[in-house]
Amino acid sequence: QAVSVASRKRYHIGKQAEAGEFLAWLLHQLHVGLGGGRKAGSSIIHKVFQGTVEVTTRQRKKGSDDSQHDDIEEEDDRAGSDDEDTIKAKEEERERKKAEVVIEEKTTETHFLQLTLDIPEKPLFKDADGGLVIPQEPLVSVLRKFDGTSFSDAIGRGGVAQKRRYRLRKLPNYLVLHLTRFKRNEFTVEKNPTIVSFPIKNLDLSPYVMLPEGEKKRVPPTEEEVRAMSVKELKKLLAKHGRADVAESSVEKAELVTACVDFVTNSLPDMLADKYDLVANVTHHIPAEVGREEQRDLLQEGSYHCHVQHKGTGQWYDIQDLHVEETMPQLIGISESYVLIFEKKGLS
Repeated sequence: QAVSVASRKRYHIGKQAEAGEFLAWLLHQLHVGLGGGRKAGSSIIHKVFQGTVEVTTRQRKKGSDDSQHDDIEEEDDRAGSDDEDTIKAKEEERERKKAEVVIEEKTTETHFLQLTLDIPEKPLFKDADGGLVIPQEPLVSVLRKFDGTSFSDAIGRGGVAQKRRYRLRKLPNYLVLHLTRFKRNEFTVEKNPTIVSFPIKNLDLSPYVMLPEGEKKRVPPTEEEVRAMSVKELKKLLAKHGRADVAESSVEKAELVTACVDFVTNSLPDMLADKYDLVANVTHHIPAEVGREEQRDLLQEGSYHCHVQHKGTGQWYDIQDLHVEETMPQLIGISESYVLIFEKKGLS
């Protein structure tokens, strides 16, 4: 009921909503409720889930003659309609007009609480026995949006067509990936059933993190350097990487040095390497049926499941409402995942 009131009945009991949108709304509400503001890291929510991405946008400069450049008339160049010199001159004229289009490029750095990934559209096929063949796509292919080089199509304010390139600058301790499975049109909600396969452990995202020009990749200090540090420097090192609790639990300097050496040797290399382990996975399941997509409300008819791991035993569980049962991690990586939550290695 509290969620229904706070969201002005956007999310209420008895009606399923998109889990990805709800999580984004919930994180924002928690951030504001905890006194957070526009400043990065102003709440525990930002400190845990917030990352940084650089966005480069390209679009046609305002004021350019769109009527001249948008629809360059295609001439009839079939043999016999024009001589060779005339055809060549027309081609050069078309290329000249295209070159006159002024492209405006703008680069900004912004923060995110979750990364939205687009799943490629793939058709469903029936096998020889009449069953449906659900297509699969590796997470690496879906992450191509953030490879730092590719430009993807986007719609800006006012419906302006744009090209955008994304470069990850900093990843959070807990990374939320939202796979866009649902698309709305005027009549119905469509779902993309493509399975996105991903590793449960050691998801390496270091190839996608690009440091600003001139900034060097961080390397952990050596054991000798740690032992030579003062108490103040040791506490600063731990606080810098979010492990101030280690310093608080140490009484003597020797105890603090031992804890720091253990942290630098076993945990810090993984943290700096941007490697992640899955901690939670939200799926949306509904049997796919060819030919009936437009006759069904896929979001309402389907069911949400959540996979979570018990840290103490390492056992994974499949949870739906009050139903809880054990599951194997091999099945999680090939489920109809919708929202993935990863924990950076070295935090535990």
